[in-house]
Amino acid sequence: MGVIGTVGLPGSGKGEAATVAREMAIPVVTMGDVIREECRRRGLDPADHHGEIARRLREEEGPLAIAERSLPHVEEALEGSDTVLVDGLRSDAEAERFEERFGEAFTLVAVTAPFDLRAERVGARARDNTDHDGESLAARDERELGFGMGAAIERADVTIENDGSLESFRARVRELLEEEGGKERGGCDR
Repeated sequence: MGVIGTVGLPGSGKGEAATVAREMAIPVVTMGDVIREECRRRGLDPADHHGEIARRLREEEGPLAIAERSLPHVEEALEGSDTVLVDGLRSDAEAERFEERFGEAFTLVAVTAPFDLRAERVGARARDNTDHDGESLAARDERELGFGMGAAIERADVTIENDGSLESFRARVRELLEEEGGKERGGCDR
């Protein structure tokens, strides 16, 4: 069994890494889906309130709120697969929680890219109302780093720099998923 978590600032390529995993029939649990679900439960549009609800959940339930809500989805996915990719860890505390739960079966992968390239990508996808300009991206970076993302990126087991072609990035992700999926691992508990 292997659980691969990705961490990276907006536009770094985490979503593309998740797409590669899905193409390889590896289940993906997207931590942001927990936030979008909570937005809808509260009657709010996720496109307008994602960051606000992420912050509120952490204030109301503690820094591990998103990780704790994601764990049952990861465990369910592991029932039918040897490997699961968890898209979008946001903090060192979340990484520690996944390590605590899955032990040596957990691998943290940082996906990094230069700011200008990330801003271009975020602008092109226009997924939500914060995806329109570099200033908004800087504010998002500040929010994400405030959750402890910088420390999570620093502690990653593997870093993939996504500053080249899409093809080369996708190839590196495939290689990593094949390596991690094929590792002999110890038990789930440390």
